[in-house]
Amino acid sequence: MKVLIIGSGGREHALVSKVAENNSVEKVYCAPGNGGSIRENKCENINITKIDELLSFALENRIDITIVGSEELLVQGIVDKFKKNGLKILGPSQKAARLEGSKAYSKEFMKKYGIKTAAYEVFENEIKALEYLKKCEYPIVIKADGLAAGKGVVICNDFIEAKSSINDFMILDIFKGSGKKIVIEEFLEGVEASILSITDGKTILPFISSKDHKQIFDGDMGPNTGGMGVIAPNPYCNKKVLEEFEKYILQPTLVGIQEEAMDYRGIIFFGIMITSKGVYSLEYNVRFGDPETQAVLPLMKSDFVELVISAIEGNLESFDLQWKSGYSCCVIAASKGYPVSYNTGFEISEQDKLEGKLFIAGAKEEDGVLKTSGGRVLGITGIGETLDIAKEIAYTDMKKIKFEGMYYRTDIGK
Repeated sequence: MKVLIIGSGGREHALVSKVAENNSVEKVYCAPGNGGSIRENKCENINITKIDELLSFALENRIDITIVGSEELLVQGIVDKFKKNGLKILGPSQKAARLEGSKAYSKEFMKKYGIKTAAYEVFENEIKALEYLKKCEYPIVIKADGLAAGKGVVICNDFIEAKSSINDFMILDIFKGSGKKIVIEEFLEGVEASILSITDGKTILPFISSKDHKQIFDGDMGPNTGGMGVIAPNPYCNKKVLEEFEKYILQPTLVGIQEEAMDYRGIIFFGIMITSKGVYSLEYNVRFGDPETQAVLPLMKSDFVELVISAIEGNLESFDLQWKSGYSCCVIAASKGYPVSYNTGFEISEQDKLEGKLFIAGAKEEDGVLKTSGGRVLGITGIGETLDIAKEIAYTDMKKIKFEGMYYRTDIGK
């Protein structure tokens, strides 16, 4: 088999690594890939990013399976185009991708199908939004309606902070159109969990749970990022929580997908909040999470490629998805100044052999040398019988990596 992975982050590096484990896979292409994916067994980076170029490449090279990392391309309808041309691809249709592409749509979907979620209002006018915010109880959550690279959610503690966020989203337009429409949502007190899942439109198989650490600084302080680290499984996702999640969130979501006649054969990522009043749905993502993928996939015991084929062919009901025992911890190293502004082009050096797995995100290879090219530069995933062992491996390894301005949180999993 020949497999095409689309994207350039740590998530895609993890996908390349997992796909290459399958003995039937002869070649993995990553478009455009990064300095880590190109070092993986069987992998070749392809410097293309546009849907039409990717489609031509897949047809010309007789790609057997395509896996899409990028939410932007899913929202733009890449799955519909590939399927129209007889290609097998893992991902939701353009219609189904609205579950991530529009926060307002996903909230309306949740409401329609009785999925437990926070109270909310949708606004496209900043004056009306501000009038509403004057009467709100704080904290309050403001979300950009469209895609914002994981940074379009702000928790506001008072009206001054809320007004500033409205200015950023709707007036200054920092998300280039994605924040012109917003969702103002009730703040839920509790612990967040991420549950990646795979669906063929008839069955949803949840993966093991994980816990992302979104904010830039220790103690969950500072602005939201794309994710600064993950542990899996999430220690707060006990049997009761998972049963409630399945009954009140997962199953009603599946009903909604079927009732809305969505063509959905791909990943569905549930962001949930575990509160004293039960489990609530926060959001959907329609693709693999980053960095959740880097923590979850290394614990998958079942063959990943076989799982993907089962989803594409509609046979998930009979798939026996199994997991390794133990825990994982992925710690992310970022460029100084991320998520606001940062410099790139710094050489990355590895001082000693790593025990864990290094996943490259924002780095490229130049003449055999890895150099930083993004905000989140790399992640290291440690695996252990206990969470403490997994954390120790990840943090011990992180001390062996060096680049100018390197920053990482020291409390992932605490």
